[in-house]
Amino acid sequence: MQFSRPALPADGPATGDLTYADVFLVPAPSTVASRLDVDLSAPDGTGTTIPLVAANMTAVTGRRMAETMARRGGVGVLPQDVPLDVVADVVARVKASHPVLETPLTLGPEDTVVDALHLLPKRAHGAIVVVDGESRPVGVVAEADCRGVDRFTQLRDVLSPDVLTLDADVVESPAGLRAAFETLHAARRRFAPVVRGGRLVGVLTRTGALRSTIYTPALDAGGRLRIAVAIGINGDVDAKACGALAAGADVLVVDTAHGHQERMLEALRVVRKLDPQVPVVAGNVVTADGVRDLVAAGADIVKVGVGPGAMCTTRMMTAVGRPQFSAVLECARAARALGRHVWADGGVRHPRDVALALAAGASQVMIGSWFAGTYESPGDLVLDEQGRAYKESYGMASARAVAARTTGDSGFDRARKALFEEGISTSRMYLDPQRPGVEDLLDHITSGVRSACTYAGATTLEEFTERAVVGVQSGAGFEEGRPLPSGW
Repeated sequence: MQFSRPALPADGPATGDLTYADVFLVPAPSTVASRLDVDLSAPDGTGTTIPLVAANMTAVTGRRMAETMARRGGVGVLPQDVPLDVVADVVARVKASHPVLETPLTLGPEDTVVDALHLLPKRAHGAIVVVDGESRPVGVVAEADCRGVDRFTQLRDVLSPDVLTLDADVVESPAGLRAAFETLHAARRRFAPVVRGGRLVGVLTRTGALRSTIYTPALDAGGRLRIAVAIGINGDVDAKACGALAAGADVLVVDTAHGHQERMLEALRVVRKLDPQVPVVAGNVVTADGVRDLVAAGADIVKVGVGPGAMCTTRMMTAVGRPQFSAVLECARAARALGRHVWADGGVRHPRDVALALAAGASQVMIGSWFAGTYESPGDLVLDEQGRAYKESYGMASARAVAARTTGDSGFDRARKALFEEGISTSRMYLDPQRPGVEDLLDHITSGVRSACTYAGATTLEEFTERAVVGVQSGAGFEEGRPLPSGW
C-alpha cells in the first residue's frame, strides 16, 4: 500500500495517527472486468476464502455463527469463557454440518406453537421442518402459521403439508444448485427441505442456492467446516490449549486485551511447545514492537486493535489505544517483514472500513458488534416497545463478561474483579430489516471489498495490499461520501 502524494509528506508516513474515517482509496487503472474475478482467500494459512472473522465475543459467536461463517468462507472464533466440554460439543456439531445445506430447525407433529415460536428466530431462513420419528418431512411451519392460534396448539394442526422437497444427490451434483434454484423459483417457494432417501438432511433457500455458487466454504483437510477457538492467558494455558486442539480447532487464538505483556509471551511459549498443527493467533497489540515480540514467542498471526470496538470503553477509561488504520498499517508492515500476518480487530462500521484494513495489510478483519445484531448470534431475539427486533451485546471486559469468566473464583475474588470492568455491559444491537442475517452482511461487506479490489486493479488480497493507494481526508470529505438518507 502507498499513500497518495498530495495528501502526505514525501516520505509517506502520516504526521498523526489515522482511523478508517480519515482515509480513502484512490482509483487506479484496472483490467479486472468483474467483481467475481477477485479471489478473497486470506493468505495467512487459516483456509478461509473470505477475509472475515466473527469475533470471540460471547454475544457474537456460538455454534450457529461459526457454522454459517465457515459455510460462506469465513471463520468464527469461540470465546475463551466457553467450557472445554461445550467447546468440544460445538466443534463436533460444526464439523458435522453440511458444507452447502443449512442446518434445519426441526420439531415433531406433537410439539406446540410455543415451541416453534421459540425456535424460529434461531435461523435466518425462518421456517421449521416438521418431521416424523424417522426424520421424514411431513410439513413446514413458518411464523405466519402460528398467528391467531392458541400457543399450545400442536404443530400437526397448523403445519403446511404441501412440502416441496429437493433431493440431496441432485443438489450436490455439478449443476445441482442452479437446478434447485430453478425448481424453487418455478414453484414460487423460497425454501425447501432437502432429503436423502426420504430423510431430512438439510434445507436450502433460493438465496442460499445463489450464494453457494459465489462463496466457497472454508473446509479442513477432511472436507468439514472450519472453526477457531480462543483461550485466555490465565490459569492452566496448557490444559486449555490441549483441550481446544483435541476438540478439533482449526485455529487457536490466544487472547487478552493487552497482548504486549509477559504473561502473553509465556502463554505463547506454552502453546508453541505443544507443536500445534494449526495457525496460532495472539493479541491484541497496536505497535510494531508488540508484533515482533509476539511472533518471537510463537504467534503466526497477530491480532491488532486496542479500544476501537463498539462495546469497548478502554480509550475513554484509560486513554490507551491507537487509531485503528495506523495501528494496522504499522503492525502489518512489521509482520510482513517476519513472514507473518495480522488480523484487524474492531472498529469497522461499513464495508469501506474492511477494505481499508485489508489495504493497510491485514490478512483478515474481525467483526464483533456488527454481527451481534443477526439471527445467527447466540442471544435471544427480543422486541422493543415499537416492535423492532434486537439482541443484546456486551464487551468482553464488561461486568457481565467478567462474571462469566470467573465463575470458578471465590465470591470475594469475583467481587474484586467486578470493580474493574472496562466494557459496556449491555447494548441493543437492532437487526437491520434489510440485512437481518449474517449472510446478508457478508454479501454487503464482500461486495464492497470486491469492488474496492477492482478499483485498485487487484484480483487477490495480496495484490490489493500492494496496489492500493490511500489518501487522507477531512471530516467534510468523509461526510461528502455518505449517501443522503432521503434526498435533498
